[in-house]
Amino acid sequence: MEVAQHNIAHLVEDIYVLETGVFYFCKDFIISEINEGIHFTWEDAQEIIAIAYEHYGKEKKISYISNRINKYSVRPQDWIKFFTEDHNLENYAIVAYDKISYAQAAIENLFFKSRMGRFENLALAIQWVQEMNQKSA
Repeated sequence: MEVAQHNIAHLVEDIYVLETGVFYFCKDFIISEINEGIHFTWEDAQEIIAIAYEHYGKEKKISYISNRINKYSVRPQDWIKFFTEDHNLENYAIVAYDKISYAQAAIENLFFKSRMGRFENLALAIQWVQEMNQKSA
């Protein structure tokens, strides 16, 4: 379910609409909805990381929710960069709406150094991220 279909407007501080998708910036987390058919690369990630640094600053730890409402791909050799580069990403939640996306999330978990969660709906992912952020505070 898209972010727009949830009652979370009170959480959203800013919205960035890029060629690759829509990114909702909340107080301590970002929700992404990558566009259908996009081949998401490390260069694409750099654009959103730069926006996040501008929005939050370079020191603030944040969480990222990948709301996978669309089918898209990630360049395989970039997976390791997504999960091993030095960044402020503290928690990573994946909302998968089908079995294939859910299985892919399990593979991604092998590469990610911080906390990662897999969820079947956005509300549970937001709840988990908020709980993880409170534990880290």
